[in-house]
Amino acid sequence: MLDVRRLRLLRELSIRGTLAEVADALQYSPSSVSQQLALLEKEVGVELLRKTGRRVQLTPQAEVLVAHTAQLLETMEQAEADLAASLTTVTGTVRIAVFQSAALALMPDTLTRMAAKYPEVRIEMIQREPETALHETWARDFDLVIAEQYPGHAAPRYPELDKVKLTTDAIRLAVPPASAGRPPIRSLADTKELSWVMEPRGAASRHWAEQACRSEGFEPDVRFETADLQAQARLIESGNAVALMPDLVWTGRGTTAQLLELPGRPHRTIFTSVRRSSAQRPAILAARETLAAAAAAVATDDAG
Repeated sequence: MLDVRRLRLLRELSIRGTLAEVADALQYSPSSVSQQLALLEKEVGVELLRKTGRRVQLTPQAEVLVAHTAQLLETMEQAEADLAASLTTVTGTVRIAVFQSAALALMPDTLTRMAAKYPEVRIEMIQREPETALHETWARDFDLVIAEQYPGHAAPRYPELDKVKLTTDAIRLAVPPASAGRPPIRSLADTKELSWVMEPRGAASRHWAEQACRSEGFEPDVRFETADLQAQARLIESGNAVALMPDLVWTGRGTTAQLLELPGRPHRTIFTSVRRSSAQRPAILAARETLAAAAAAVATDDAG
């Protein structure tokens, strides 16, 4: 009988790439991970790992085991979800990965609603960039991810993860408050000589913003880079930059910035993803239901 814990270590190695990263993710020591994998090799009687420089590479036989381990973990997770669904009380822990603007706009209300309606569910939240968070949810670091998708830019897809739309928000050109002596800004084309603030390269929002500027015939002068949208807002409001900002950023706070409509009125889609094998776990269903209620409340407030 193969040891499931050792099989999981092998799968983690296939996902994370190094023994050190596996050890860090599962809170083991690297030597313990190495010893357990050596024992697994003895159990199966074939070579599973080969050294390539300072790293190890999985053999074809190891990849066969990894594929079966993924199926086994899904079955076990489904069994846990079915068992939890048979209980009358919703309990358990839901680990949520969320990007900044959703954390600020949706999570406070969600946590308040969860505490009132599902007091025995523990919510743990960590801020992550969506692309990273989707991968980490697939890898079982999180139970639920709140992610985003910009127009024309598909988010990473993992067959084991589902995708449920949560809400949308408009993307607008955010520019400094109007002031005497400064030429008025009426469109994206008027910003070609101005300083821009954007998220670091690699972010979907950065790529989308650059493409939007290029479609207007100019390359944006990105003088400021930060993933902190609150910092971006302050740079805009203080007159030092312009940016393309989703409406969710302004939830719960006023702004002196001017928010201008873009051609076609583009919207960002916000969605949740969980592993399909855990989607029916009552605590996850409760978290999704509560997130949807919080998102609907924000949409109602914005419409009002």
